[in-house]
Amino acid sequence: MPTLRRSSVVSALLGSLLAVPLVTAVPPAHADSRCAHPHKVRVPGAERQVAACLDDLTTAGTVASGHTDRSHWDGLHAAGTRNPSGVPGVQIDGYFPDTSTFNTTHGWNHDSQFVIRLPKRWNGGLVVSGAPGNRRQYANDATISDWVLAKGYAFASTDKGNNGAEFFKDGRRPGDAILEWYHRMTQLTVAAKATVARHYGRSPRRTYAAGISNGGQLVRWALENHPGLYDGGVDSEGTLWPRHGASNALVYLPVALRNYPRYKATGDPAAHKAMIKAGFAPGSEFLWDFNYQIIWDGTQRIYREEIDPAYDGDLEAGIPFCESGTPNCDADYDYHSRPKSVHQAVKRASMSGRIGKPLITVQGTLDALLPITVHGDAYAAMIRSQGAGARHRYYRIEGASHLDLEYDMFPDRMRPLLPCMRTAFEALERWTAPGGGQAPPRSATIPRQTSGDVVNSCSLG
Repeated sequence: MPTLRRSSVVSALLGSLLAVPLVTAVPPAHADSRCAHPHKVRVPGAERQVAACLDDLTTAGTVASGHTDRSHWDGLHAAGTRNPSGVPGVQIDGYFPDTSTFNTTHGWNHDSQFVIRLPKRWNGGLVVSGAPGNRRQYANDATISDWVLAKGYAFASTDKGNNGAEFFKDGRRPGDAILEWYHRMTQLTVAAKATVARHYGRSPRRTYAAGISNGGQLVRWALENHPGLYDGGVDSEGTLWPRHGASNALVYLPVALRNYPRYKATGDPAAHKAMIKAGFAPGSEFLWDFNYQIIWDGTQRIYREEIDPAYDGDLEAGIPFCESGTPNCDADYDYHSRPKSVHQAVKRASMSGRIGKPLITVQGTLDALLPITVHGDAYAAMIRSQGAGARHRYYRIEGASHLDLEYDMFPDRMRPLLPCMRTAFEALERWTAPGGGQAPPRSATIPRQTSGDVVNSCSLG
């Protein structure tokens, strides 16, 4: 029977399956008491942990020492992104009890892996994140960890409890694998706050959630369901599973798989119209071929298998790049006609928009994986409908797409999203400062920046 296959490019995008040995570093002679005995700090609930004193917790040091894995974060930032370095401190790697074994990092063959980083010079804050896509715990190292560590924050990240292109095999009911992501985000937040308190001798004064794509989805869920754990969050191009009959990825991706080949071959206006009607932005056409070749097909099949495994019978995640009309072909998937149980599985993973703490969302208008009208615009409307609009800022970034590697492919037509996420984080810091803080600029569509250091700067005002 056909099974899920991935090209080497997709493998790189989703993260390596190769084990990386974890090196326990020797404390430097100048280490203070906190770093001289890193093993004294225990992560509550962890089944396994390995602690190390490092001269540099950023990727500038951890790539060489084996305390990160570059393949986890390939493609998430533009090639010219500048990251800080030289942040000494303690890194704790480990995992929580779990029954699935997709994550082979460090040869542990165990899911629910996490990383916690505790900088020597601490500013009193903590940033918690979950991996984007189906990546693993180091996926946010070059995008979030390096940057917040240099500002003095402790940092924690989870692999979400299942990962890789067969994550749908986890759980007993459709949707269980996604629901585990939410549990693991909460579990890590609670454990990281306690770990920080034990390490520094006091609890964090502020805790933020930050994430990209599926990691942004976790930020939304966290601020809706456990706002007491956080002071605010930054959601970069988060995935939306709406509660009711609105569009979602399983609605528009089949449209793309069915119509794009015809549009590419002949320029068929009807095929183009169908793509635009499904939610893809006019002007994003130059990104469609990359997304068709690399992302859309695999994404549709693995998430459909998680939500609706009965659609293709005994197949696992369908038939790659099948032509419309082929039996069990995902290009012909019709979410709205599927049984009530399928819609119930989506509802279990859905959002309400009822955020309890300040949230800043950024998303690119050219996003061709999570079209902005279906995801960012729809979630902003949900928040307003819940009367929580005052707690939300939403910045639509013209010219940005879903993966910043796409900027490197078309630098004359685009801009990267990451610098806008970083600017949003600084706006969140000011917004949640003691004494009331400074409210960010009003939600807006931000014109594409075409001059200056586009890769490392972004103004939201």
